[in-house]
Amino acid sequence: MSAAWTVGIDLGTTHTVVACAPAQGRVDAIRLFDIEQLVAPGEVAARPLLPSMRYHPAPGELALGDLALPWAPDAAGNAAVIGSLARQLGAQVPGRLVVSAKSWLSHAAVDRLAPILPWGAAADVSKVSPVEASASYLAHLRAAWNHRYPTALLEHQELVLTVPASFDDAARALTVEAARDAGLPLLRLLEEPQAALYDWLFRHRDALGKALERTRLVLVCDVGGGTTDLSLVRVDWDGGEPRLERIAVGRHLMLGGDNMDLALAHLVEARLDTAAGQTAARVSAGQLSQLVERCRAAKERLLAADAPASAQLTLLGAGSRLVGGARSVTLSREEVERIVVDGFFPQVAATELPRRERASGLVAFGLPYASDPAVTRHIAGFLQQHASAGLPDALLLNGGVFRADAIAARLHATLGAWRGAPLQTLHNADPDVAIARGAVAYALARRGLAPKIGGGSARSYFLPIDDGKGRAVCVLPHGSEEGREIRLEGRNFELRVGEPVRFRLVSTTAGGAGQPTPLAGELVDLRERDVQPLPPVATVVRADGGTARRHIPVQLVTMLTEVGTLEVHCISASDPMQRWKLEFQLRTDSTAPASAGAGLPARFGEALECIERVFGARDREVGPKAVKQLRTQLEALLGSRERWPTALLRPLFDALWQRARGRHRSADHERLWLSLAGWCLRPGFGDALDGWRIEQLWSIFEQGVQHSRDRQVDAEWWTLWRRVAGGLDDAAQARLLEDFAINLRGEEAGIHARPPRLVKGGWDDMVRMGASLERIPADHKVEIGDWLVERLQRPGAAGDPQARDTWTLWAIGRIGARAPLYGSAHGVVPAAAAVAWLDALLALDWRRVEGAAAAAANLARLSGDRARDLSLEARERVIARLEAHRAPAPWIARVREVVPLDEAGERGVFGEALPPGLRLIG
Repeated sequence: MSAAWTVGIDLGTTHTVVACAPAQGRVDAIRLFDIEQLVAPGEVAARPLLPSMRYHPAPGELALGDLALPWAPDAAGNAAVIGSLARQLGAQVPGRLVVSAKSWLSHAAVDRLAPILPWGAAADVSKVSPVEASASYLAHLRAAWNHRYPTALLEHQELVLTVPASFDDAARALTVEAARDAGLPLLRLLEEPQAALYDWLFRHRDALGKALERTRLVLVCDVGGGTTDLSLVRVDWDGGEPRLERIAVGRHLMLGGDNMDLALAHLVEARLDTAAGQTAARVSAGQLSQLVERCRAAKERLLAADAPASAQLTLLGAGSRLVGGARSVTLSREEVERIVVDGFFPQVAATELPRRERASGLVAFGLPYASDPAVTRHIAGFLQQHASAGLPDALLLNGGVFRADAIAARLHATLGAWRGAPLQTLHNADPDVAIARGAVAYALARRGLAPKIGGGSARSYFLPIDDGKGRAVCVLPHGSEEGREIRLEGRNFELRVGEPVRFRLVSTTAGGAGQPTPLAGELVDLRERDVQPLPPVATVVRADGGTARRHIPVQLVTMLTEVGTLEVHCISASDPMQRWKLEFQLRTDSTAPASAGAGLPARFGEALECIERVFGARDREVGPKAVKQLRTQLEALLGSRERWPTALLRPLFDALWQRARGRHRSADHERLWLSLAGWCLRPGFGDALDGWRIEQLWSIFEQGVQHSRDRQVDAEWWTLWRRVAGGLDDAAQARLLEDFAINLRGEEAGIHARPPRLVKGGWDDMVRMGASLERIPADHKVEIGDWLVERLQRPGAAGDPQARDTWTLWAIGRIGARAPLYGSAHGVVPAAAAVAWLDALLALDWRRVEGAAAAAANLARLSGDRARDLSLEARERVIARLEAHRAPAPWIARVREVVPLDEAGERGVFGEALPPGLRLIG
């Protein structure tokens, strides 16, 4: 079906905007599509901006019909509210408003497909995933469009959806998934800075040569609600006509209007009046969200051209004190300018790079905001990275923050000082809607109806070669056009059929010391380039039925897709019809060690021979002494096992797995195999193929152990699963939880019949394993923690070696931790439960109960997320006890401020050493 309209959609952090133009013939103007939405209960109006927010009302809060829309007149009163009314209601009632879903789409430390928003909401508030929230905004505008144009449904039009230029493949894929869920399966993605420039080009298309006659390099600075996006566009001249090419984009930078509103909210929070005139208490996460929304409105009002001298903000109370509990504070125009203009756009030198320390004013909701709030320093770093292009002589600003003349003027002055001359201003008449209009202009340019920006891929992609020389093969050059396959001629590879295969890719947005863009298949030196690791490309190509494992010579074919992601295929060198698509592991943690591509030790082959002698298929008998000596032999060949990096551990695990049948020969064999396998695969992630390895390993779980009468074999069985728990999915962890419950609480719960293959587990082993299950539901964690704490407090616990042993206390601290080591942040136990456990720990005599101080420090560690963290009062109690106990300074620092764990801290929280170079999310 031919499209009647070309439609551009800006799915923004703060607003969603739609623009359109006829899909056929000449287009003289691009117009906005006013989106019908609720502006008051029962009142619908069409507005150009749809706030990207949804409000989850309490049952009975809104009357039946209050949410009626033209396309859904019988909407129930407890359905989600989207748009303007959602913003209004969220400003009045804390804890029920979903905001910044777009920022959560790029947050890899949470499960972006899990119902986690509104973040920090009470248990009785319904929740949605970031993908579902984004899909609901798109579904709303689809319904609004189809109601107005029933003969030209939105899903049948030419659609362009914009995303930040810095969105990685995972965030782009999730955006496409949200659109698909909204009923919009076919679309293109366009980078937002390019869209802003496309809008400017379209508006100046009739006199473009004159408008750009003094321009050679344009910096597009797009500061939205959630991200700051930077792009450089070079202007060349061909026959007197400008030719534009996007030559660079910035890295992902979660820094925008949300951060400015949050910084203002922290200021206001510290000055909120109380009825008794006392110091205001720290507001809840829900109230902070409400306060941030109030600060946003005040910021826009106080930075406007006709701004008043001050504005009053009122934070409503909760429950029965909704009115009586209201608190107010006055915010002046000078204060807002100082915090926003001087704090986020300081006038710095061109050589001043972003600072690495964490800015506390940016931390509150658990999102990975940039540590340095200074946009100007990030711009300086970006321009230094691309210094070979020179300094820009023209500036295009986009984003609502630049409506404030003071901010725009500051940025112009700073860049002008760097260049030694003022920059040309590419005036953006309406930054709120330029992205959506530019998306339409981009589609028109593809048909030759508007000026075009060249450039293709913003990045070059490389496949590193593990030769110790830092070399890599270019698999997709910078500037490659979308949809065009690139075959790496002259570069042959082998594909292992029936075995895991991984390609570790990196990308760069900058050239190497002024070097030209490499060609596909060219060998380059990565040591001269600033590279970024990509999610690894990994798969297991299944062999045909009955086919043995074999190696097939292949060539790589790559392509930049229409949604801006890299696609990689392997094509058989002997049969071009055989083709395998290699998928990116979009959920891979950003914890892969730097040594992932390092070469194996020189004596690795000897180590494999030792493993083969003990566990291999040879007929000769190996005595118990030889089995027991294997670990010592491996350390003699490879060094201390605590220093084995992931790049060595995983090949060792693979060797053990290939000889897994050999573990059954004796109790000594089984004990050693379980110990080594768990050590080599810990913590269950960190390498691109760990998902496949865990899948293989889990296949033996229901078999249990062969030598079940050997208590040490049983212990090593549970140690194995505890060590690799981070790689197990929800279902596998739930299965482990069942055995945990039967082993430790079976008799107490009245379970007397044990499953036939259940492996017995001792107290320490089971408690450590149970505490390591971060993917089980939070209510199960609460149940375990309550049970352990109850044992601490029961009469006679002081004489019970299990009730107060070190691992029991460690488990309480691990289960109640505010910052999980590998699990999603939304899965932590409620703060109220953690405080109750903390009270029990504080009641102990720390001089006599070893491990109590460490457990309290782990449990009270500050994450920076107000929805998860314990109250200031609770943390101050812990700090006071730690100081009196003369605890290590890093323990105290982790409770007082947001700091990353050092190696000792990770060992303490994880329970043992981690592979060198592997850093955990928490």
